Amino acid sequence: MEKLIITAAISGAEVTKEHNPAVPYTIEECVREAGLAYEAGASIIHLHVRTDDGTPTQDKNRFKEVMDAIKEKYPEVIIQPSTGGAVGMTNDERLEPTELNPEMATLDCGTLNFGGDEIFENTENTIKYFGERMIERNIKPELEVFDKSMIDMALRLHKKGFIKAPMHFNFVMGVNGGISGTLRDFVFLRESIPSDATYCVAGIGRFEFSLAAASIIDGGHVRVGLEDNTYISKGVLTKSNGELVEKVVRIAKELGREIATPAEARVILGLSKK
Repeated sequence: MEKLIITAAISGAEVTKEHNPAVPYTIEECVREAGLAYEAGASIIHLHVRTDDGTPTQDKNRFKEVMDAIKEKYPEVIIQPSTGGAVGMTNDERLEPTELNPEMATLDCGTLNFGGDEIFENTENTIKYFGERMIERNIKPELEVFDKSMIDMALRLHKKGFIKAPMHFNFVMGVNGGISGTLRDFVFLRESIPSDATYCVAGIGRFEFSLAAASIIDGGHVRVGLEDNTYISKGVLTKSNGELVEKVVRIAKELGREIATPAEARVILGLSKK
């Protein structure tokens, strides 16, 4: 079985210090949390950035500052900027970090109700536009899917040339408005992707570690982090992204799965280091 790639989603765009004081806003805080995750075993840092007061931004200059600061201390780690941004941003705003030519970036494959009046909009034309940008810049997309229909969209656009194979999916499970975090639905998504595709699972909230275990057993990969879950166990806030990664490493070791280094992750995902 392949070694396990662990992605750490260190901040997100929605979670705040009111949810958990360890959520990073400043450049120094992002470096701290990325470093703790990397040292614990994460190969990939999934990155959103904020202004110092916590406001989400897709400004490429802010991304560059944070990415450069992380790379200065941890040059081997894979940094995967988000093109999801925050609800209400334009396509071009969301794509700004791709101008920095990262190895990977996220590509959301459908529209989702985020609760209340919030709609995370990703039309078919938006997905095509993002896919073309990533092909032009040789950026590996991590295909973010919140439901089975989004896998179907990705496969359809692959056939039309907007997404290259082999594809790498992220099953985001347990989000309000998306697919549930049950084992039944994990199997449903897992059986819906091509045999040459890779995938990771991001279980939201209480689903984080149960779905991590399922993916580890199945041969998939895992995403954890404060973006997805602010607790290390029921009712106990996690101290850091590193603590969440450490828990996944312990589960993997108990299940007989070795942890991939960034270099090994690049081979598994077909990346060439930039």
